[in-house]
Amino acid sequence: MINQLEYPLLSALIFLPIAGAIFVALISRAKETWIKGTALFFTSLTFLLSLLLFTHFDKTTALMQFVEIGEWIPAWGVKYFLGIDGISVLFILLSTLLSILCVTISWHSIDKKVKEFYASILLIEGAMIGVFCALDLFLFYIFWEAMLIPMYLLIGVWGGPNRIYAAIKFFLYTLVGSLLMLVGIILLYLFGGRTFDVLQIMNVNYPFGLQIILFWAFFAAFAVKVPMFPVHTWLPDAHTEAPTAGSVILAGILIKMGAYGFLRFSIPILPEASVAMAPAMMVLSVIAIVYGGIICLGQTDLKRLIAYSSVSHMGFVTLGIFALNTQGVEGGILQMVNHGIVTGALFLSVGIVYDRTHTRQISDYGGLATVMPVYAAFFMVFTLASVGLPGTNGFVGEFLILLGGFTASKPLGIIAASGIIIGAAYMLMLYQKVFFLETNTKVARLKDMDSRELMTLLPLLILVIWIGVYPNVFMGFMDESVKNLLERVNNTQTLPPDLSRIIEGNK
Repeated sequence: MINQLEYPLLSALIFLPIAGAIFVALISRAKETWIKGTALFFTSLTFLLSLLLFTHFDKTTALMQFVEIGEWIPAWGVKYFLGIDGISVLFILLSTLLSILCVTISWHSIDKKVKEFYASILLIEGAMIGVFCALDLFLFYIFWEAMLIPMYLLIGVWGGPNRIYAAIKFFLYTLVGSLLMLVGIILLYLFGGRTFDVLQIMNVNYPFGLQIILFWAFFAAFAVKVPMFPVHTWLPDAHTEAPTAGSVILAGILIKMGAYGFLRFSIPILPEASVAMAPAMMVLSVIAIVYGGIICLGQTDLKRLIAYSSVSHMGFVTLGIFALNTQGVEGGILQMVNHGIVTGALFLSVGIVYDRTHTRQISDYGGLATVMPVYAAFFMVFTLASVGLPGTNGFVGEFLILLGGFTASKPLGIIAASGIIIGAAYMLMLYQKVFFLETNTKVARLKDMDSRELMTLLPLLILVIWIGVYPNVFMGFMDESVKNLLERVNNTQTLPPDLSRIIEGNK
């Protein structure tokens, strides 16, 4: 374990947004500009601090870095234990960036309970960073659950007409899965030496039967969060009803936490069960890829279409992860980052025109390329990145995932590849209907993006091209950590013969 800096950087990243939420709560409700400015200041400061992770991260080791550890509840074996590796560092950077954009995109669109809205954004940011830093299962569970309440409020208070239904559905799905994960955490604690220390638990050899039980207990929480087929139905409702910032946080970060959970806990702690369940997980992933894409073809709501596309894209992510080979896992991690960038950008883009028209129906648009040419150019780049055009970030991740998927299972790899064709069909049809055809009278007088909206989308546009052209800057972070993760899987000694053959085939 390494701590490159003398001060507790990870704690600062977690608690700075939480402190910002407290400051926002103390400001008079009448001073809305002060509230927004305070939220922008704290999210910007958190992002600048997170850049220290980027500049000081050691890419040559798989050890945990920026480690902070201290006793918290000694009687229970609970520690305040933080640290990151190449799997988690990129998600912290993505979280801090998207949090700033959520503040700026909501500057004019949120006009009720402004104080509570920005406090919720800041609280979610702190909890998200905590999830990616926690190396104690007890601490991880607290941060995991802490996101529920502010996210529930974002959907239920500032959402659309059916916001209450969507918020309750999101809360119940996530809560039920989390409770089953809590059962799994307790079992790990009881059978792992009565400790919640993740690194210690990874060195415990659990019986194969117990691993299977624990795998499905964690699956309940992580699969709902991804969301995997068939526990995905909360996502389209939540996305459709959430305000723009809520949709960006959901798509950009929250649904990544399920896939991150598989990488951080399921595979390294339960390697035998992960190998045994890999074929089933890959099948579910391929179903999600094809099913999500086909459902997108019939959507008439802009946000609902992008929401179902997330089901398909996250299917690629879990396919890569459970291919259990270097190309698949690295592609899955990179695609998680790519999806956060591209889908976050698409939701931000939809929010820009929704603020002008107050409609999400695709049929209410048409001819936007003539009315809003700059906006159309941005949306085109994000559309092409979503379909995986070479030169954009989407291509690199999907290529590696399919390469890993073909290595693990050629039939599943072939079926998954069809998802790219379906994705191109629904995204290009969407672009044609919204930006070309006859100009709709409802949008004929719309103004193009202003400077605030332009600066909100510009960082994501830069990342789309940067990762697409030179992905090694970002993939270099994860190389050693992925190698270490797969070594743990490949070195399992107690596998039945058939599972050993699966591993040999993935080497």
